[in-house]
Amino acid sequence: MTPQTPPHAAADGAAARPRVEGDREQEIFDATLSVLADVGYDRLTMDAVATASKASKATLYRRWNSKVHLVTEALAAQKAQPEAPDTGTLRGDLIASFCGLGGMTDPQQMATFSSVLTAMVRDPEFAAAYRRDVLGPKIATTAAIYRRAAERGELCPDVDLEVVAPALAGILLHRFFVLGESPDEEAIARVIDHVILPAATRPADPTAHPSTPKDLS
Repeated sequence: MTPQTPPHAAADGAAARPRVEGDREQEIFDATLSVLADVGYDRLTMDAVATASKASKATLYRRWNSKVHLVTEALAAQKAQPEAPDTGTLRGDLIASFCGLGGMTDPQQMATFSSVLTAMVRDPEFAAAYRRDVLGPKIATTAAIYRRAAERGELCPDVDLEVVAPALAGILLHRFFVLGESPDEEAIARVIDHVILPAATRPADPTAHPSTPKDLS
């Protein structure tokens, strides 16, 4: 008769299993993002990530109980958000936040977003996790930028930030996905100057001469 393993021994064995952390965790995150870029979220499997990271599937499941958790953690780790920039102006803060590494001028970030876009429509569990863990910190950063602008007296008292705050990202994503134009710093600055600032800030000096409109097409 095969002896039964005492419950406490099984628990001790589970506790003794090595945690996936540090450099090994980052290797798995990197492999996850590589597979995600190659096949998209819908076709990504734990088997594929295990092969790419040279880990067993059991190792992955001990740390992440589904691909939703693995992918969202990998994306959140890649998109670690710094503190909201504080340049002293709303314009400067928006440019600093949306340009450069981790912003909308970062090709890797845009490619990653492209690879999960359909999953956000088709998979409610993934969409909720992605909005909370990946988009949430970025939304919080933008909210902090507008909050400081209000404290400096830059904003119109009746501005509707629920409409204005996400408008910059919305316009740029439309131009990227619909018109096929990758955002650069000039395009971001033009949207800020011609759309965001006129909508959000107090009227400029009426004696100032407006800049000549520039066609974005």
